[in-house]
Amino acid sequence: MLNDFYKQFKSGTDIRGVAVEGVEGQPVNLTDEAVRNMADGFVLWLSEKVGKSADKLKISIGRDSRISGPHIMQLCTEQFVSAGAEVVCCGLASTPSMFMTTVSLGCDGALQITASHHPFNRNGLKFFTREGGLEGSDIEAILTCAQDGRHPASSENGRVYDYDFMSDYSKDLREKIKREVNAADYDHPLTGFHIVVDAGNGAGGFYADKVLAPLGADTSGSRYLKPDGMFPNHVPNPEDATAMASICEAVRESKADLGVIFDTDVDRGGAVDSKGNEINRNRLVAVAAAIALEGNDGGTVVTDSITSSGLKEFIEKNLGGRHYRYRRGYKNVIDKALELNAAGINCPLAIETSGHAAMRENYFLDDGAYLCTKIIIKAAQMRKEGKELDALTAGLREPLESREIRYQILEKDFRACGERIIADLTAYAEKKDGWQLADDNREGVRVSFGKDNGDGWFLLRLSVHDPIMPLNIESDSVGGVEKIKAQLDAFLATTTGLKL
Repeated sequence: MLNDFYKQFKSGTDIRGVAVEGVEGQPVNLTDEAVRNMADGFVLWLSEKVGKSADKLKISIGRDSRISGPHIMQLCTEQFVSAGAEVVCCGLASTPSMFMTTVSLGCDGALQITASHHPFNRNGLKFFTREGGLEGSDIEAILTCAQDGRHPASSENGRVYDYDFMSDYSKDLREKIKREVNAADYDHPLTGFHIVVDAGNGAGGFYADKVLAPLGADTSGSRYLKPDGMFPNHVPNPEDATAMASICEAVRESKADLGVIFDTDVDRGGAVDSKGNEINRNRLVAVAAAIALEGNDGGTVVTDSITSSGLKEFIEKNLGGRHYRYRRGYKNVIDKALELNAAGINCPLAIETSGHAAMRENYFLDDGAYLCTKIIIKAAQMRKEGKELDALTAGLREPLESREIRYQILEKDFRACGERIIADLTAYAEKKDGWQLADDNREGVRVSFGKDNGDGWFLLRLSVHDPIMPLNIESDSVGGVEKIKAQLDAFLATTTGLKL
């Protein structure tokens, strides 16, 4: 059982905390001592996982652009070396590339120092083995070792060396584009394409300089490629409205054919087509599904729970696939896809509307650069046919209105409170005329309404990690969202524990 101090660091399948001062009310808790203990905990866990003594382990380590990254990297490297491990220091790197070191370099484990899109003062530890990212139970085991003060034996055999793995990783993406576009000028398949990149001052600037430009693409007009852990321009997050407005503006100003945007550590991506249409959220899922289902007729696409009704129609009617809605959380959708494939169900894609997209052909690794690479390849292939990328999703019906509200849970045992509200709402919906409970929902309560009753749906669920109940509403009619919300409000007014 984790104590309150170490329990605060567990964020699903990652470790996260406050690494530097600078935000009022958020004192540093990711102290040097805590980080060293966590690093030792990972060594002990990994040693048992792979069946090797600590002094036989090979561990890679990388970081995103956060200002606390170099210091935390140094602390972890010292602990790995003191345990006798061989440490491959990759410096500034994307999270997906660190997983790939377990494939390409034969590392037993990998550590990426990142806190995704969170503010500059936060940081964290994300671990991989050759099997992929860790489960929540693995993180708890690592933190338990840290809490209990368990440390690997000291060894003089440890060593560390620098390795520019991002160059290897970039080359692999370039070679993939060359093969699949197969242009007349094989080595420059993106000649004639103008593609702008918005890296948000995270770790994704490499994509313009090391992937696109060498293939002949014009990347002028790209934004915020230089790493800056204070993120002075916008939050590096494809879900953020300001970030998406930035890449849309860059496409328009540059008259580019395509724009791509990444989060801080490049495990998520989004795009914008030449007409300025965002390829994000449901539209991003639709594009990825269209690409992934090529050669996988009737395949299943696993998504999170908040995807639209129009997306389900598009996957099943337009693409001939199957849509499997599952719980929020990128690890949840990836694990479900792995489970379905193991059961003999053809499932080539797991994707969350946040931009986490994992393809079976790429180890089910959520990789924003790989996703954008697949989109660029498709755009180049379609150009040969005289088509534009937006034709790929011409049949996607998108909602006329949408809204998200995040209700704060006031009770200390927030999970019990949220689960009680969900159970009560389910019982309420079953008896309510005009409320149709979704038969394919696996998280929270999803209810559909007819044209005269709101012409859409709502989903109320419990957040994966936080004392929050997010509510998503979509409608195909003007005023439909408010009509649906008013009906749900009548129920919420009878509940306790929510800040309404």
